Amino acid sequence: MPTSTVTRLRLLPALILAAITGASFVVSGCKDSDPVATGSVDPTHTPTMLTRDVETLISDSGVTRYRIVTPIWYVYDETPEPFWRFPEGLRLERYDNFFRIEATVTADSATYFKNKQLWRLDGNVSLTNVMNEKFLTNQLFWDQRQEKLYSDSFIHIERPDKVLEGYGFDSNQNLTRYTIRRVSGIFPAGAFTPGGNSSAQSPKAPQPAADTMQTAPRPSGTKPDKPDRNAAAPKAQIRQLPQPQASATKSESLQTQTTRF
Repeated sequence: MPTSTVTRLRLLPALILAAITGASFVVSGCKDSDPVATGSVDPTHTPTMLTRDVETLISDSGVTRYRIVTPIWYVYDETPEPFWRFPEGLRLERYDNFFRIEATVTADSATYFKNKQLWRLDGNVSLTNVMNEKFLTNQLFWDQRQEKLYSDSFIHIERPDKVLEGYGFDSNQNLTRYTIRRVSGIFPAGAFTPGGNSSAQSPKAPQPAADTMQTAPRPSGTKPDKPDRNAAAPKAQIRQLPQPQASATKSESLQTQTTRF
């Protein structure tokens, strides 16, 4: 066997040992390196899902019940109280068993608390029921579990026959049976529409009476006299109105009473 081959065989164990030592050094170096930094995330301010330009249908027990249309939808599922957030407005339609619209809801913003099945609608809240009655308020709560709507804010209701206003509102979720806790006004149906009828009508201005001329009755069987063209026209008689007499007493100053609200 050549001498060079024997020398290589003798050096082979040393090369294997050096390779093992180098690999262990690399592994130990990786273990001793600094760990990767991770930032803390607040689940109450960080949504787990964000969806834009949403138009979706929601089913309940296999039946389509709701249709939601919104520009942006945040889902917070990692919070102690999971909720959905619609900060740029919401339109919601509720359907019956035959997929007919029972109620329509629009709001400037909305929040849905998932575990409580509770909606909170804020801003310009508008609702419409199957009887074409319109409900306007600033804040409204919709409890789906108890199937009711309620509000502590000012409420404006437009019905075909009248307009109701008040504070505090309770209703079923179909908006067919509702009560106003404190009524502040009842108005005619057209009181809040341009050109609508009003209960108070302005009096009409009196029209000037036409000039009339009375003639003496003519005896029966006589012919009317022919007008004399050469006769002079009668002169108009001017009646002199009596001059007002000066009051002996001084005029009294008018006194007005001011009511402060």
